[in-house]
This record gives sequence, structure tokens and C-alpha cells, in this order.
Amino acid sequence: MIRTVISLDPEDKRWLEQKSKATQTPMTTLIRQAIRRMRLDEQATAPSLDTLLDRTKGMWKGKDGLVYQQAIRWEQK
Repeated sequence: MIRTVISLDPEDKRWLEQKSKATQTPMTTLIRQAIRRMRLDEQATAPSLDTLLDRTKGMWKGKDGLVYQQAIRWEQK
């Protein structure tokens, strides 16, 4: 396992100490669990690349990307 140093606000540190005592769980374990839960939540809500590609395929059917680029560049001048 890789070690790292984090900085906490005083009230967060107090809460973590209290939670650690109440659950008889080391603070490091609580932090690892929180990070893991946050990662899993984020992964569950973020669509996969395959899903994004499926949702957007065919959007440019019959259109010319170069014409679009030139039109945008012309508007910015």
C-alpha cells in the first residue's frame, strides 16, 4: 500500500477521530473506505466510452466537418 499525507480542517479531523473511536476502526481505514465509495459512486454515474459513442453515432451523418469548422472560425473573426 502506498502512503500519503493529507491535510484536514480541524473540524474534519475531530469528526474523523470521533468516528474512529465510535466504530473502533482506524482513521486510515475510514479514509480508504470513503475514497473507495466515492470512486464507485462516480464510476456508477459516469457513462462508459462505449455508451457515449453509441449515443452520439450518426450525429454528423450528411454533414461536413470542415465546413462547420470554417463557419465557426469565420464567426470568431
